[in-house]
Amino acid sequence: MFANYDDALIDAMDFSADVFILDDDSVCAIELKSVKPNSGEMKGEKQKILEGKAALYREFQNRDILFYMGFPFDPTVDTENESETSFDKDRFLGQIINMSKYFDKDETLVASELWDFLSGETHTMEQILEIINTISTVDFLDKYNYLTVNANRTNQRYKDILIEWFLFSELELIENDEIIKNKIAGDKKLTRIYNKQTFESNNSKKGTYRFDRYNVLKALL
Repeated sequence: MFANYDDALIDAMDFSADVFILDDDSVCAIELKSVKPNSGEMKGEKQKILEGKAALYREFQNRDILFYMGFPFDPTVDTENESETSFDKDRFLGQIINMSKYFDKDETLVASELWDFLSGETHTMEQILEIINTISTVDFLDKYNYLTVNANRTNQRYKDILIEWFLFSELELIENDEIIKNKIAGDKKLTRIYNKQTFESNNSKKGTYRFDRYNVLKALL
């Protein structure tokens, strides 16, 4: 992409966004950050965002361009006296070195503000924490290992764990297993996909749900 400075085009700094939302009348990019960014990082982030916005303005003319820094939670919250999903933006941003020097607080999304923005609904962070607390139990590993054994897919316990863990996409495949197997009908490529484990086993993605597998099998229904 190119940015426009004084009517002269120059290459904009390479940039990426963790979230990119393209609507009919707006473009929104969000850079998700650790709640404890490295010292001196803010100046470089601001430069990247400004050049990114300039390039996006040129690429998507007649659209509003929004670019935010997103922080998943506010570590300055006193959980004994404040809700863990609450935030004090002035207090939080004030403890990040050079944050207030380079960023207006309206350019940031913090804690529940971020999650509600992403979902378009309210109380999203509360729902996320509820799911995490439901799954993160002492028998988590036992249940996880149970779901990685394909032979268990016909057992009721398998379905019970999927429901408990809100894995409704996988539950949909299980409940339509016979239809899917009939549609596969000996196709070697689809059979290999069907026989993949529910979760990634590769070290870099280990434990990640296989949405690629789900999408292929879902298309057979």
